[in-house]
Amino acid sequence: MTLIVWITEAHWTACVDAARARRAAHEPVTLLHVTDEEVTAAAHGAFAGLLGRGHGPGEDPARRLEREAAGAAAALLERAAQRLGGPVRRLARTGRTEDEVLAALSGPGSDDVLVCARDGDRSRPGPHTLAPPTRFVVDHAPCPVLLVW
Repeated sequence: MTLIVWITEAHWTACVDAARARRAAHEPVTLLHVTDEEVTAAAHGAFAGLLGRGHGPGEDPARRLEREAAGAAAALLERAAQRLGGPVRRLARTGRTEDEVLAALSGPGSDDVLVCARDGDRSRPGPHTLAPPTRFVVDHAPCPVLLVW
């Protein structure tokens, strides 16, 4: 069985701790982080809209955001790997979050298990305890999913 641990900035410790508690000796683990492409797309759109409006040519701020996001993802993956202990595979992807998470899973018939966190409204039980990307992944994952608080 391969544990794929979807880590986010807000919930990574709970996911890593759940994986560590359920991991068998020498079981492969992949730490997955996804950077949503919408943030850099918005920055690029704002920059493109300002062309010719009093600023000189310069670097598109979307490129700087991409570099900073990649650095932050690498740092988070490193902290998660240290907390988990043992050998892990680190996977940083950029794109539409739910699509990238599903693409990281092996598919039907594999022995993957996805570990992810409830990330929605915790004040009341029900479907809103999952944000839309997480709900999509849970509904479409080709493997078992372990949801943690």
